[in-house]
Amino acid sequence: MQKKLLAALLFLLSINVQAQKDKEDEKPKGFQKENLFTGGSVNLSFFNNSFIIGASPVFGYSVTNWADVAVLINYNYASQRDVYDINDRLRQYTYGGGAFVRLYPAKFLFAQGQVERNYVKEKYKPVNGNPPESVKSNAGSLLVGGGYCSGRQGRGGQPFYYVSVMFDISAKVSSPYTDNLGRAIPIIRGGFQIPLFQGGGRKNR
Repeated sequence: MQKKLLAALLFLLSINVQAQKDKEDEKPKGFQKENLFTGGSVNLSFFNNSFIIGASPVFGYSVTNWADVAVLINYNYASQRDVYDINDRLRQYTYGGGAFVRLYPAKFLFAQGQVERNYVKEKYKPVNGNPPESVKSNAGSLLVGGGYCSGRQGRGGQPFYYVSVMFDISAKVSSPYTDNLGRAIPIIRGGFQIPLFQGGGRKNR
């Protein structure tokens, strides 16, 4: 399923890339401060007795009219039930950072690839009367997915909101985005992207 999703996203991207590249040839080259943006997202997921909620502020740069890059920090809380036995519980507190590339085959659609390194504190509560167990670890994640946005008007355009669905294809049990068997949990994220210098950005539409 994950491979099919990635293939579909790449196909969508190929539809409009050449036309966008032709337009880019007409734009000035080099760093432009009006292409900087900030914003962030919140994520929420329910899957197979698992619950995840988190937030990720971002700071980025619009490289072209169809591509953004950004760095981010994140915090997530996750809870799982029936991990090893019926009614046992596992809680995870996660913080970390990463970077993403977001590609827009159309103004309202995007594909995204994101790498993260997260530090995880786990607390496991068994059901047999034994005391809770705490473990600290760290894990890398590779998230892929795509989403819908309210309308990205090229580099330095107007603020917009977006909603995305992503999966961690690294399949690591230690990832905060997988269950105890290493199966990817769908991560639903929604947020805003806000240009930092809108006055200059209007020239780049």
